Amino acid sequence: MILKGFRNLAVSAALAALVALPSLAANGTDDALLGAFDAYRAGDPIKLAKQAKKLDGNLLAPWLEYWRLSLRLEDAPRSEVREFLSTYADAYVAERLRGEWLRVLGRRGEWSEFEREAAAYGGEDELEVRCYGWVRRLEQGDDSAFAEASVIWAEPRELPEGCARLAETMVTRGRISITDIWRRVRILFEAGQITAAKTSLGYLKKDESPDERALAEAARRPKRFLQGLPASLERRATREVAVLAALRYAREDAEAMAELMLGRLGERLPEREARYLWGRVALEGARQHHPDALAWYGRAGDTPLDDEQLAWKARAALRVGEWLTVRAAIDRMSPEERYIPTWTYWYGRSLAAAGDDASARAYFLRIAAAPEFYGLLANEELGQANVAPSGSYAPSEEELDAAKRDPGLARALELIRLGLRNEGVREWQFAIRFYDDPRLIAASELARRAEVYDRAIHTADRTVHLHNFALRYPVPYRDLFGEYAKSRGLDEAWVFGLVRQESRFISEARSSAGAAGLMQVMPRTARYVASRTGMRNYRAKSVTEVQTNVQLGTSYLKLVLDQLGHPVLASAAYNAGPGRARRWRDPEKSLEGAIYAETIPFGETRRYVKKVMANSVFYSQLMHTEPKPLKQRLGTIPPRGVAASQDDELP
Repeated sequence: MILKGFRNLAVSAALAALVALPSLAANGTDDALLGAFDAYRAGDPIKLAKQAKKLDGNLLAPWLEYWRLSLRLEDAPRSEVREFLSTYADAYVAERLRGEWLRVLGRRGEWSEFEREAAAYGGEDELEVRCYGWVRRLEQGDDSAFAEASVIWAEPRELPEGCARLAETMVTRGRISITDIWRRVRILFEAGQITAAKTSLGYLKKDESPDERALAEAARRPKRFLQGLPASLERRATREVAVLAALRYAREDAEAMAELMLGRLGERLPEREARYLWGRVALEGARQHHPDALAWYGRAGDTPLDDEQLAWKARAALRVGEWLTVRAAIDRMSPEERYIPTWTYWYGRSLAAAGDDASARAYFLRIAAAPEFYGLLANEELGQANVAPSGSYAPSEEELDAAKRDPGLARALELIRLGLRNEGVREWQFAIRFYDDPRLIAASELARRAEVYDRAIHTADRTVHLHNFALRYPVPYRDLFGEYAKSRGLDEAWVFGLVRQESRFISEARSSAGAAGLMQVMPRTARYVASRTGMRNYRAKSVTEVQTNVQLGTSYLKLVLDQLGHPVLASAAYNAGPGRARRWRDPEKSLEGAIYAETIPFGETRRYVKKVMANSVFYSQLMHTEPKPLKQRLGTIPPRGVAASQDDELP
């Protein structure tokens, strides 16, 4: 295997190909490259070798070599792996293969080679590799690894092989108690990871284990299980299964679960378990906007609450204007959570509500420079207008030329052009990981010229001191969006803010749920809108065509705006559906727009609405449309009122 030769050829090809940027024209090698990738995914080394013969010297030669070696890594000699890692030391594929190689070495217990490669590995968040590192230390007598390794016990998922091996060691060595095992099972039940919970229960001795049928019923039919509780909860396993069923049922119906806690279940549980469950019922009640959620938090007493429970306690208090409770909940959060912009802003607001304007101002000043939702709101609380940073940095021709010569960026753009977006994005991220602000902006401009807008936005967003907001907030297809926004009476800046969040202007984007195109239109929504608006010659396969997608998306956005009457509600509806957006309003009173947004139960939709509304502020500035402060855009959300009829219900 002549890897160094491949590298030199690939670099030469990269420089030649980049002369043609922003578009790398498709050529006859595309089918061979895609065929090689398909062979790699299918685990077919013979087909892969056949396709690779057609691609000597290709820009993506490092990926071809990675695919070939990865398929036979278990049997590859160390020398070959080392040569690959040395040859492509500056490329993402070396980092990716090194992670795979470390897992192989960990399984084999080849700790000398593991240490050698781990020292060069940058994937610090790769849990399984970290687990093998702890296993290595334990096998070498370093028991201090136990303390660090305990973090795996809070993972809300099935543990990978290396971590499962570590867990076995921890249990065998007596570092995991029965209480620890049940605590992990509760975490997994709350996350819906029932199979992983059963794995963890396997660490219990037989006489400490729960009845399998009871466990299955607690997971699948918690209401039924709780209605037919065993006569005695003295046995720990029986009591713990009752707690697990209660966790599941609280997510379905917090009010019904609270009634059970006030009745026979609460009476039969030890105080510690009862208070724990009240904390979980309160969390689910707050998510469900139940009026008794804060009272349920009170029943939890002094039981420890995690950051998620405290966040929802603060949100429940926001909805009813209990500012002292907001502040008390934030005070109990971990430092990492307490000082994020969200809670910094609301802590400042709680101080202002108590009349402590000087302290409130200090909190707002901490985040006022941040170009995001709460930074903008804090700025407005300080009486300052929100403007994009002046002195936008434009890359020089020399900086652009340097970006064009970066083989990692070239490979990333080529992978994306071929439709291998996941691989391209990872290659791009690896290439820019150590870039300073000027290089980030140059790379962003390179991506913009190649019409890879998601990379342009993401890269420009990473700058710290120098900024280019035209790259952070691009306006592709401006004429088209402007035409449809104007014809439908929509705020053009809001439309662009929404599309930036939906797809990052990737016209071929598809979500796992089936949403497609720039405006991520769902198939059912597309059919409905086409029928409702009398769209001629609509075909399902045309939904990703830019003009058709924008026509459908803006039409639907207008429909939800007309029905719900507020851009914040319409933004929530566009992401989660009009019915949910309507239900999240208060039934009786108006809510401040920022409070409505912050108390959306779905994390994805909550982040989405805040980003869309903040995006619209920057787009209005960059597009020189009528400036409107964020607070004004958020406005006031009216009470729920009378629900729309079935005939009016939008998809």
